[in-house]
Amino acid sequence: MKLVFIHGRSQQGRDPDILKREWLDALQKGMQRVALSMPADVEVSLPFYGDRLDAFAREAEVPLTEDLRTKGGEPDMDFLTFQAELAEALRERAGVTDDQVNAVYGDNPRPKGPQNWEWVQAIFRAIDSHVPGFSSDMLEVFTRDVYLYTTRSGVQTAINGIVATALPDAGPAVVVAHSLGTVVGYSVLRQDTRHLNVPLYLTLGCPLGVRPIRNQLRPLTFPAPAAAWYNAYDDRDLVALYPLDDRHFPVTPAVTNYAQIDNHTASRHGIAGYLDDPEVAAKIHQALTG
Repeated sequence: MKLVFIHGRSQQGRDPDILKREWLDALQKGMQRVALSMPADVEVSLPFYGDRLDAFAREAEVPLTEDLRTKGGEPDMDFLTFQAELAEALRERAGVTDDQVNAVYGDNPRPKGPQNWEWVQAIFRAIDSHVPGFSSDMLEVFTRDVYLYTTRSGVQTAINGIVATALPDAGPAVVVAHSLGTVVGYSVLRQDTRHLNVPLYLTLGCPLGVRPIRNQLRPLTFPAPAAAWYNAYDDRDLVALYPLDDRHFPVTPAVTNYAQIDNHTASRHGIAGYLDDPEVAAKIHQALTG
């Protein structure tokens, strides 16, 4: 049996072995809470793509609003449209009102709307002010990285190739993914032509239910190699506010959603606050021991 961890964004410069140890420590803590322990015969892998994604982000001509504010220039209109849709979806689900966004936008004379980067930035800043744990800069960089992965075939191909090497041609592998890694894992499991054996695909802090991200992946299908898909999230985690249910991610068979996590990290999105949850840890243990 193999256990494959798929990390999210903003891991550039990290030591992959240390990162894997952090994931394992959190998972073992969760198992201990339900009197379990990691099976001794499990091979653990964390395919590391953090530096590669960072290189793509630095090479891409997709300016963020801070770049536009300090250096001038024109926004990438495709990215701005995607960013505006994602910002609006997060604002709506988080309960941030139009009045709160207008208060941030102030007396700016430019027309409000998705073609105005200052208006899009106002939405992120309003979320920043009213949703703990997420800064406007963090949200904008997150949207940029998701945009690059879902719209640039070269980015997706390179990252998928890194992750796919960790999945065995023969023998079972439980796959646990977090944040952007859940999008990567879903893409790999749908596209890999090998006869993979995945007893469980477990997603944590997953943004696949957010409309502009979901739309980039249509037609939606259940990943054939996965015998089961379990999606766990904290309902205060802004990235994962939309469950993978019939309304937001309709696939057959349906994804099992678990929303009772109390993620103790500042953003409610950190991986430690997911993996040390007893229910999540028990679910992984059950899949590993079969």
